[in-house]
Amino acid sequence: MSEIKSPLPREVADAYVEELVALDPITGTFLGVKESSSRLPDTSPAGEEALMNLQRSTLAKLDEAERRPGADSDIERRCARLLRERLTAQLAVQEADESLRAVSNLSSVAHSVRQVFTVTPAQTEEDWTAIAERLRAVPAALEGYRECLALGLERKLYGGPRATATFVEQLGDWADAGAGRGWFEVYAAAGPESLRSELDAAARSATESVARLRDWMRDVYAPAIEGAPDVAGRERYARWVRYFNGTDLDLDEAYAYGWSEYHRLLGEMRAEAEKILPGAATPWVALAHLDEHGTHIEGVDEVRDWLQGLMDEAMDALDGTHFDLAERVRRVESCIAPPGGAAAPYYTPPSDDFSRPGRTWLPTMGGTRFPVYDLVSTWYHEGVPGHHLQLAQWKHVAGNLSRYQASIGMVSANAEGWALYAERLMDELGFLTDPERRLGYLDAQMMRAVRVIIDIGMHLELGIPDDSPFHPGERWTPALAQEFFGSHSSRPADFVESELTRYLSMPGQAIGYKLGERAWLLGRAKARARHGDAFDPKAWHMAALSQGSLGLDDLVDELAQL
Repeated sequence: MSEIKSPLPREVADAYVEELVALDPITGTFLGVKESSSRLPDTSPAGEEALMNLQRSTLAKLDEAERRPGADSDIERRCARLLRERLTAQLAVQEADESLRAVSNLSSVAHSVRQVFTVTPAQTEEDWTAIAERLRAVPAALEGYRECLALGLERKLYGGPRATATFVEQLGDWADAGAGRGWFEVYAAAGPESLRSELDAAARSATESVARLRDWMRDVYAPAIEGAPDVAGRERYARWVRYFNGTDLDLDEAYAYGWSEYHRLLGEMRAEAEKILPGAATPWVALAHLDEHGTHIEGVDEVRDWLQGLMDEAMDALDGTHFDLAERVRRVESCIAPPGGAAAPYYTPPSDDFSRPGRTWLPTMGGTRFPVYDLVSTWYHEGVPGHHLQLAQWKHVAGNLSRYQASIGMVSANAEGWALYAERLMDELGFLTDPERRLGYLDAQMMRAVRVIIDIGMHLELGIPDDSPFHPGERWTPALAQEFFGSHSSRPADFVESELTRYLSMPGQAIGYKLGERAWLLGRAKARARHGDAFDPKAWHMAALSQGSLGLDDLVDELAQL
């Protein structure tokens, strides 16, 4: 009888993905698993416990796998490094019962339940039959989420009042998307007539469950948490920093770095603003001038098509020069985000088999006129060469990694850091010589520096430095953070308000853009120093994009060796 060998780390990681998909069909749909299309996960406290048990058992299997011969190869070692760090960080969050206070304007069970329908296959009658079943599962999913929040109330674990108020408004929008129909009913209207009565009934039931959750959040939850803090405090914040960034940061050093970047970028912005509006009091006066007199795209369909053209142009210019892209990676779609979400653009990656392409999403917030300065570097970030090239490349080389590394093992700061690095790369390569576009790029960079300052500052209630031009010597509060953000951003007031709510309800996530970019730049600088004149940017970019995700603790080391 042959000896049964324990799996290697990559096999453990991929087995974890299979088991997770069985528990979480939302993850399955994002991975392109057709069988997931008809189901939603158990979102109740019991469902959370099942996820934690899976993570614990996987860590035990990983302990054994790392002792096997061959586990110390680069490819196995890197996968084990990521899997252990990710599961440990996730367990730390879940064991602290963070799911019992998970209220947000961007990231919650309710948001995931709605968003998954936008990527569920909807081409055939069979697809829509599965969708009808998934729609019928919405009430149970939202009720499970409500049970978690209710248990949080019992244990005095409260979501933030600000995020709660915004979430109640969002639920109201989803329950009534216009003409007396909810978002799910509008969505289901695109289905085939042969399933019309079934889809309509399921969608109505989903809408009714949204309305019930809204009413409970408004009438029970919001009054119960009145007066609770919106900020996390140092202990919770450090836990979330590890989750989103894959590192235990020196938070005071990171706060100081945010201020140093603020001062550097402010100087560059003033120089660029002078080219647009000589004598402008601040760069944001020049940006306000561009809002009125700068280059614009008129129309929602027109801006979607223009953004598609921008990505196609970047793809053509970069492929073969700074990247070496497979044909299926070259496919990316520009889309308009469904109403009722947060104000920030976002990206959804392709399915594992690329049958669903990577997609960028623009929330219009009811607008029909879009300034170009605010779009170009954002789409370099969300699309090409940003999120799309990294996340699609992970899918493309999944066979050389593990399915886990290519998909759900993503560390937010790694991906957001790459996307911000991608914006800077386009500036380095001369794509942002037009003053409008370059000032817009610098404004976007400034927003990420401001995020580091205010996210760390307000959650830890730190002091504002004495050399700051804004309220020196005072301590950060959410109100001061919103004022500071608003005075250092071209974004409209509703965007600023939405962003602050996001930072308050996702502590530690917003700092990953700038700190992740710093890691990517440092890794490139070390690789260039190691290779000298033989450094090949194209080869380095492709190797860097093909190694899968890593936390910031490990990223610089691995990038330097490429």
